[in-house]
Amino acid sequence: MSIRFEGRVAIVTGAGGGLGREHALALAARGAKVVVNDLSAAGRVVAEIRAAGGEAIASNASVTDFDAVQAMVAQAVQAWGRVDILVNNAGILRDKTFAKMDLADFRLVLDVHLMGSVHCTKAVWDLMREQKYGRIIMTTSSTGLYGNFGQTNYAAAKLALVGFMQTLALEGEKYGIRVNSIAPTAHTQMTDGLMPAEVLARLAPAAVTPAVLYLASEEAPTRAILCAGAGTFERAYVTLTQGAHIGTGPDTPERIAEQIAAISDRTGDMVPGAGSAQGENEIRKAGGVA
Repeated sequence: MSIRFEGRVAIVTGAGGGLGREHALALAARGAKVVVNDLSAAGRVVAEIRAAGGEAIASNASVTDFDAVQAMVAQAVQAWGRVDILVNNAGILRDKTFAKMDLADFRLVLDVHLMGSVHCTKAVWDLMREQKYGRIIMTTSSTGLYGNFGQTNYAAAKLALVGFMQTLALEGEKYGIRVNSIAPTAHTQMTDGLMPAEVLARLAPAAVTPAVLYLASEEAPTRAILCAGAGTFERAYVTLTQGAHIGTGPDTPERIAEQIAAISDRTGDMVPGAGSAQGENEIRKAGGVA
């Protein structure tokens, strides 16, 4: 099997450098027509793609500006008639401990990562529904999945994108739209100084891009959280344990404390197909019919 993108049109946000640049170059090298979105450096990446024989156009739209994002999508449609792939990659950091963090910095990170992805996805959603095809990729993070000291704003935004993905995938399934998340570990401008030099050398952004190409392909799954770094690929899941039925008596808090090990036991844990699975499990454990 060879993953190719001839006839496909892709938008990659935050593609002026780092991960986004690698994603845009690789999509173009495999035949996609690419909208390179970046506030300042989109033109340089477009020039690289064209010099290699590919097709690309630049967009300087801010993902925080929905009107500008809509104009970017209209630009793609005017040039090539469709949009098949959206890689929501644009992001920023404003790292501080929560005690020291200004709420404006918390909100700004949410606006770029979460609302930026919402804006871009909303702008292509009806188009993808009409053409009965779409591949949308969110950029989540191990920080969102598992936490990281000093990054409450970034973590909140990145885990929110997973929830966004989970429901979008359900809503898009009958329209041929598959929605997934990439959790990259890579050395970019945003990670300068955060890790030792010898570690950063292994974490080239290009090592993440193969996972993005797979998630952008016709063969992509949906609702996957694919992790990638240094040539290693993992998959993360949001799981639910079988739990234990304890009841609702006056001593239930104490009984929860006594049985927390059983409640937490991961034997037979599941990956729910939808949020309703939690309630169904709870009713079933209580002796009802779900």
